[in-house]
Amino acid sequence: MKLLPIVAASMASLALSGCALPDRPAGQEASSAIVDAPAAATLRTAGGQEYARASATQVGDSIRVRIDALGMPRGSYGAHVHTIGRCDAPDFASAGPHWNPTGQQHGKNNPAGMHKGDLPNLFVGTDGRGSLEINLTGSQLSGGSMPMLDADGAAIVIHERADDYQTDPSGNSGARIACGLFG
Repeated sequence: MKLLPIVAASMASLALSGCALPDRPAGQEASSAIVDAPAAATLRTAGGQEYARASATQVGDSIRVRIDALGMPRGSYGAHVHTIGRCDAPDFASAGPHWNPTGQQHGKNNPAGMHKGDLPNLFVGTDGRGSLEINLTGSQLSGGSMPMLDADGAAIVIHERADDYQTDPSGNSGARIACGLFG
């Protein structure tokens, strides 16, 4: 009967080790899925209030962008990656235009669109929280011919209204109300 505890411990160890890593095709290393360390940003209003946190992570040939609202008023907001890593108050115009290395027009519903930096709207509930996550396919966080994080960096901006996903250049999303630098 001494064998039973040894077998049980071995099976538990095997079960736990199987849960530690996600399934992936044979021969694919765990480290090959994520190439670069994530870039992070804290988005603040012109008055310095923290509105959200964002991350950008290279995953294969895509950049995964995530925004988590932390204390914003309830509503729907346009969100975009901008080309310049600057967030000068009060209007955050220093962040430049949307990241658009392929020269498209704005919005997923625009026949001549979309910018690489066009993100889905951020929906915030009555508790001040909301999140969005998107993979920007065919994009590089750093390196390559059109990196998001080039010599002058990149910013992530939240606008005062929802993006209509088609009006160039910013989807009628209004003023820039929060900005953060990816770093």
